[in-house]
Amino acid sequence: MISSHGAPAVVPAGRLADGDQPVLPLPGGLELRPWHLSDADADALHTAGRDPAISKWNLFRVDSRDQARTRIERLHERRRTETGAIWAIAPLGDAAVGLAGLNDVDLARGTAEVVYWVLPEARGGGVAVQAARRLSDWALADLGLHRLSLYHAVANPASCRVAEKAGYTFEGTLRSAELHTDGWHDLHLHALVAGDV
Repeated sequence: MISSHGAPAVVPAGRLADGDQPVLPLPGGLELRPWHLSDADADALHTAGRDPAISKWNLFRVDSRDQARTRIERLHERRRTETGAIWAIAPLGDAAVGLAGLNDVDLARGTAEVVYWVLPEARGGGVAVQAARRLSDWALADLGLHRLSLYHAVANPASCRVAEKAGYTFEGTLRSAELHTDGWHDLHLHALVAGDV
């Protein structure tokens, strides 16, 4: 199979959208699961949109439960169009305490960007590391991607620690590469490539 760029396609179209989004178990009674249109998940997303740390580094606002549901529907649409796949980090049978996912998925090139955040009550226990590591394993081994990128503001050392602990290699600094609520920030680029682990 040849992509529109003339290179061999790595993952066939339909691989991300076919079937149900998988549930990926995590240690400590947590799982990565699809976001639900429930009040509890909508409230978790609404809370995240008002959290100063999450909104600063992720530039999103969710001002109501209805907006949260609309955003959850868009997350599911991105998987159907194979441009992204976003999971809730949640205790088994409970509401989301965080998010982990793949942005900018390019199945033909075998690449994606890994993203994550956790609510304040879930911080400090390694939840983001576990989620990033598990999602990365799935993306490389099961989905068949070749390279995962992870970006974070240089001024966000907590995300740098998550990237390093999840096995991502630091590759450099992108100058003035992303606009946050307080202005333009340099970004660190980390990456994980199939065969690294």
